Amino acid sequence: MVGNLDGAPVALRYEANRRAMLAAGIDRPDGDFLLFDPRGRGRVAQVFGDPTTARRIAVLVPGMRNRLQNFWRGVGGQAYRSPAVWAADLHRAGGSDDFAVIAWLGYDTPQGVDEAARANLADTGADALVTFVDGLVAVRPQATIALLGHSYGSTVIGHAAPRLDARVTDIAVFGSPGLGVDDVTALRTGARVWAGQSEQDWISWLPGGRMLGLGHGIAPSDPEFGARPFPTADVHDHDHYLSPGTDSLAALTRIAGGPS
Repeated sequence: MVGNLDGAPVALRYEANRRAMLAAGIDRPDGDFLLFDPRGRGRVAQVFGDPTTARRIAVLVPGMRNRLQNFWRGVGGQAYRSPAVWAADLHRAGGSDDFAVIAWLGYDTPQGVDEAARANLADTGADALVTFVDGLVAVRPQATIALLGHSYGSTVIGHAAPRLDARVTDIAVFGSPGLGVDDVTALRTGARVWAGQSEQDWISWLPGGRMLGLGHGIAPSDPEFGARPFPTADVHDHDHYLSPGTDSLAALTRIAGGPS
């Protein structure tokens, strides 16, 4: 309970989650964690940097088929699909002591296309994300926050957007199936909204719009949506937007790092 208590002292949560992970027999790399729950599909949030002193905090929300069991090794056992690897690469690219990144797997992600086409997991995930962000604001009100959403994680952010604290100044989504709305103004957020999608990403094959409870609206990378674009030309699939050396990582690092 203590380890997952949003707004509680960060050091206390780290220690509680360390003990909980040891008790659960989780074989994990060393690190700090603001969330851990092994029940069901699992919950975990790994921290890179120090959010108690950071000027800027980036929260990365992963999407479909992520769960506690593959959080570190990656979906399908492929490390380049690991939220922890992405967050570490983003933090390393930021190269600043006042920049923190959190890989937040705080909701049940879709495990199949049938779940991914619906919004119910995004709704419950959005509730959890809003509470998590409020907790960050409580312990570090001086920081501003960027939210980065990959795939269905972007849909979670879209559903959370109208309720996010004003300290969230940037939302960046990539490989997104939709944010649950058809234009950026419908998000009802004061944050800047960025979107990128590779032409080689299979997500582009999905039809836009919503029908009979299926679908998540227009792709945010569509110019008609009204988001700010960022480069993705050297991304060759759905899972390499945060890979070292890509233009997309460089752009997301600038967005996540915020104004100097």
